[in-house]
Amino acid sequence: MTDAAIVGTGPNGLAAAVTLARAGLKVSLHEKADTVGGGLRTTALFDSDVRHDICSAVHPMAAASAFFRRFDLPARGVRLLQPDLPYAHPLPDGRAAAAWRDLTRTAEHLGADGPRWERLMRPLVSRSTAVVDLILATQRTLPGDPVTPLVLAPRMLAHATNRTPFTTDEAAALLTGVAAHAVGKLPSLASAAVAMLLAHTAHSSGWPLPQGGSARIAHAMVADIAAHGGTVHTGHHVRDLAELGDVPLILLDVGPKEFLAIAGQRLPAGYRRSLGRYRYGPGAAKADFLVDGPVPWANPLVGRAGTVHLGGTRADILRQETATAAGERVPDPFLLVVDPAVTDPSRAVGGKRPVWAYAHVPNGDTRDPVELIRKRIERYAPGFTDTIVASRGRSAAEFEAYNPNYVGGDIAAGALTLRQSLARPTPRWNPYTTPLPGVYLCSAATPPGPSVHGMCGHLAALSALSRHHNIRTAPDLSPGERVPAWEEPDRP
Repeated sequence: MTDAAIVGTGPNGLAAAVTLARAGLKVSLHEKADTVGGGLRTTALFDSDVRHDICSAVHPMAAASAFFRRFDLPARGVRLLQPDLPYAHPLPDGRAAAAWRDLTRTAEHLGADGPRWERLMRPLVSRSTAVVDLILATQRTLPGDPVTPLVLAPRMLAHATNRTPFTTDEAAALLTGVAAHAVGKLPSLASAAVAMLLAHTAHSSGWPLPQGGSARIAHAMVADIAAHGGTVHTGHHVRDLAELGDVPLILLDVGPKEFLAIAGQRLPAGYRRSLGRYRYGPGAAKADFLVDGPVPWANPLVGRAGTVHLGGTRADILRQETATAAGERVPDPFLLVVDPAVTDPSRAVGGKRPVWAYAHVPNGDTRDPVELIRKRIERYAPGFTDTIVASRGRSAAEFEAYNPNYVGGDIAAGALTLRQSLARPTPRWNPYTTPLPGVYLCSAATPPGPSVHGMCGHLAALSALSRHHNIRTAPDLSPGERVPAWEEPDRP
């Protein structure tokens, strides 16, 4: 007898399954693809020995989120490798800014803006766990620490209202590049939250890469699920809830569009209309390169970074992201670039290595991004083209075929607007519940939103345990750890 079925095995579906299985439920997972993982897949594309991360590559939240802190990836053999220099941002004139793990060193590097960077980041770094837990919460419960919101709020507000504290191009671009991870109009309150979250973790828990690739995280989670009696069914595209039979609990790691497709007329008309109003943001287009050497960055400092942001000055990034969010095809889109072998030398085999790159493009963009991305990298790394052995592109439109949650290439599974941050995916007090008894949403379309943190799935599973099994204490996720009680966000 199956106690709970989970549809989708992205990080949130897997986190939901881990949580339910640890609470003693017998769970089954159903995955459309032939392999588990969603955004956590790693495979050989061009050379059997060189593996590429298909979606995410760098994982700040795998080191920081409450779910993964409790799950303890290192105890399961997943080595989270930390670059000394988490991210860098080259400027068009050859200068470059960089963020080190060490905050003091970063401040020294930023010169005149160093003290300002220190004042911005130090209070966040000193209470990093509380900051992460506040941002990655249900958004329906009061924070346990009343001081953290007072530290975070003015910093977010300043960024959201375009009041940068910096006087140099380097520091201004360094922070704005992090804000661009929100993939939308800049500045905004949502991008401010992203900027404060990611920028400060670079100086605390870090921006690690799993040794061997992102799939190692998914495999560790599946192993834990199997150890607690769970089963995984790959190659099973659930097109209708009826396919799951009379399972008491169903948790769906799917977005509103896919939920409408598989639930159909079972949903009340008003709820269907509300889901239909859900907005999607700009798309991401990806290029994978097989190269025969490190990226030849013009500024050598950039080559030491785990992640590289290519967007030019702060003004350039604001223009690029705002135009892209409005549906314009800009000639110089914002790029994220990762050469995994910089942090994990084992990813370079026989003189060849993968290079991972995303461009922010309009939702549904059909362009093959390889040339667009190659030219942008070449601009900051002359000679990069000569290192390319093979390449593959995936347009924003093609991303939806790969994963239905990525509508139009929106890898955030929904626009990060103020409204959708507070009412994601619909205005409900408990955002994980649906009008269907025993059916929950647990995808990145629910709070706290995108990134590989597992919190959407974990929180949805805790809600289901509380409502259906009267279990109000979160199960232990790692041996010997005491986990505090979790309070159901429903009103009495």
